[in-house]
Amino acid sequence: MQKVFIHIDKLIQVREPDSKILRGALMADVPSLEKAWLKVKDGLIEGYGSMDDFQEDNAYETIDLKGRMVTPTFVDSHTHLVFAADRDEEFVMKIKGMDYQAIAAAGGGIVNSAKKLQETTLETLLESARQRLTEAIQAGTGAIEIKSGYGLTLEAEVKMLQVIARLKEEFPIPIKSTFLGAHAFPHADRDKYMNTILQEMLPEIFSQNLADYIDCFCEEGYFSVDQMCRILEAGEKYDLKPKVHVNQFNAIGGVEKAIEFGAISVDHLEVLPESEMILLKDSDTIPVALPGCSFFIDIPFAPARKIIENGLPLVLASDFNPGSAPSFNMSLINSLATVKMKLLPEEAFNATTHNAAYALKLEEEVGSITIGKRANFIVSKPNRALNSIAYNFGVDWIDQVYINGERFNP
Repeated sequence: MQKVFIHIDKLIQVREPDSKILRGALMADVPSLEKAWLKVKDGLIEGYGSMDDFQEDNAYETIDLKGRMVTPTFVDSHTHLVFAADRDEEFVMKIKGMDYQAIAAAGGGIVNSAKKLQETTLETLLESARQRLTEAIQAGTGAIEIKSGYGLTLEAEVKMLQVIARLKEEFPIPIKSTFLGAHAFPHADRDKYMNTILQEMLPEIFSQNLADYIDCFCEEGYFSVDQMCRILEAGEKYDLKPKVHVNQFNAIGGVEKAIEFGAISVDHLEVLPESEMILLKDSDTIPVALPGCSFFIDIPFAPARKIIENGLPLVLASDFNPGSAPSFNMSLINSLATVKMKLLPEEAFNATTHNAAYALKLEEEVGSITIGKRANFIVSKPNRALNSIAYNFGVDWIDQVYINGERFNP
């Protein structure tokens, strides 16, 4: 399978193989090539260049893009894509004035999703997850992380991770799975549930090789810092690197401990004191902001502008889930980041492509137009530019999505 795409108006996010994660002011730079061609061989990017230097090769199928923009696909490093049902009834409760914590206290929230999932078969879960993932790819996502956490029993958590394993087998994009048994407490006996996670869930998940990462919702009313540390320490024994939920509503010390455990990322950060920003600056842990969640449940947005101004890298993800962020659309995430977080379009795009690949340890596979990486890219509709992605909020700018060099036609 060899293809060459010609007459590309702008080839966006063109980077060398040794490019590093972008920090601070570097996040405003998105290298591009005008009037370009792009070669694909065996699912990988083989080369690119200016149309001025293009030479036809009969060994390649030629596809004329007629002056359209090409960008790498998005990388979504934080989702809860596997769930049993929407929670639109809670949406109405929110409109009537109840906040996230009040809805959870009334029997909604994560425990509501867990009850529904426990009663749903694996095949039914898989079918709905297939549909969501297909739509996410059509919307431009070319690599994704999916968490468990809506099971909250041994059987249901394993079932969720088995669904994710099936998606990995069936879909052509990189998928990372994260064990999030520590998403909420399903009953009042918290010590008992901690033992279930540590003594039952983790050994079983390890024996079936079902998780790439481990996560914990460290927050008041959920898992304490001490409980998170016990979970992450247990995860180390099973070679599971942490990617953790911290600082969504309160800063209770989770960031510092996550850094100590070598977390790949700390996600949410709607509340981020200066002291913790300094700790992150001196670490390799990546800050991940989730503007879709802030928008939907009407809480503060993570201080993304301040994170960048402090010389840190930044990643943006969808947090796609049925309760607090029911959208997988990464173009919308770009829009929210520019309008509500005051990022430049270039900064938002880097945070959802190049930098986002690092939050999944996929930087050698996806995130940029780079020789040797997967040929996962988006072909725009006519007359689109990089600014269009964020500017035309809610407007579909995508004409075609290519995964491993093949047009994605589910």
